Amino acid sequence: MNYILFDGTVRDSLLPFTFTRPVADIRIGILTIREKWEKFLNTTTTTVTEDYLSERYPMVEMDENILINSSFLPNMELAQLVEGLKENEAIFQGGEIIAFYAKESQDVDFSTYKCTDFKGEVLRIVNTWDIFSKNGEALQADFDLLTDGRKSAPISSTNSLINPENIFLEEGATVEYSILNANEGPIYLGKDSEVWEGSLIRGAFALCNNAVVKMGGKMYGATTVGPFGKVCGEISNTVIFGYSSKGHEGYLGNAVLGEWCNIGADSNNSNLKNNFAKVRLWNYDTEKFEQTGLQFCGLMMGDHSKTAINTMLNTGTVIGVNCNIYVPGFPRNFVPSFSWGGASGFSTYLPKKAFEAAKVMMARRGVEFNEQDAKILTHVFELTQKWRHY
Repeated sequence: MNYILFDGTVRDSLLPFTFTRPVADIRIGILTIREKWEKFLNTTTTTVTEDYLSERYPMVEMDENILINSSFLPNMELAQLVEGLKENEAIFQGGEIIAFYAKESQDVDFSTYKCTDFKGEVLRIVNTWDIFSKNGEALQADFDLLTDGRKSAPISSTNSLINPENIFLEEGATVEYSILNANEGPIYLGKDSEVWEGSLIRGAFALCNNAVVKMGGKMYGATTVGPFGKVCGEISNTVIFGYSSKGHEGYLGNAVLGEWCNIGADSNNSNLKNNFAKVRLWNYDTEKFEQTGLQFCGLMMGDHSKTAINTMLNTGTVIGVNCNIYVPGFPRNFVPSFSWGGASGFSTYLPKKAFEAAKVMMARRGVEFNEQDAKILTHVFELTQKWRHY
């Protein structure tokens, strides 16, 4: 069977992260949503997404296809139902389509389908803040999936371990002279990842392949550091996608960072308002600040964005793609993509200049900034022009 992941109705409410990737390629827990589905289905998937992303994330359609809503995270019960779908069958939950069977180029009419209402529990991401607020549950599920029936690589005796049976190291992972406390959630160290001396880690925590916790890092659950990420300082309930860095002191909490981000030394984000009120956050779908219902909500930062040293970020700040934040004081709570500046004002960060920086940053990690990257980011620049009033 051919499986195709589609963005569904929540794509715009997951911006800025879906400016540069399909919903399926959001990381939550240890794996991306795509990786989760591919593990459960034991096959590869393709994608239905925005036209400007389709060159990088193409769709492959065959005679028989099952299309899956990427905002739903798989579990065994749901995956088995999806695998069992036949012609003119679909799975819904609460009026939202989860998956359906379709012939090649078929015009789908659900009124003619046999529709099953899925009664089981399932994780779903609808808003940006779901990525960090549901990360603990997703991380536990991924930990169980990835470690089932397997034995951890050896853990050095220089470390102090609490609940070691809930700690798993992949091949090549190293940790020395650190404290790992897995009482409140699992700790997972991916292939060739490193935890340097003097680090303090409380689960749930995932350090993906080739990622690094630098000396003295203080990691609170439920936190994920994506592949090739580098972190230090104090981090709590945060999801960091691949290749991003927060390599120095400073606080990051209840936050999500995209890929190729860099948080400057001694930068901090607030995650709690002084009056303890619930946090409002910019929503690209409604184009206004919306109530999250959360008391703790920090920073949402799109791909290729950066802060200078000593940057202060307010509770519930949304920063778009390719932004460069600097100068003293708190910048506004919504910074449109391709913005350059801070509290004293912004100017447009022109693509040519932004791409030069991206090329250098990516080359340091052995990754080429290519024509496809430039096309996607140029389209994002054009899409987001309406929010830049400078």
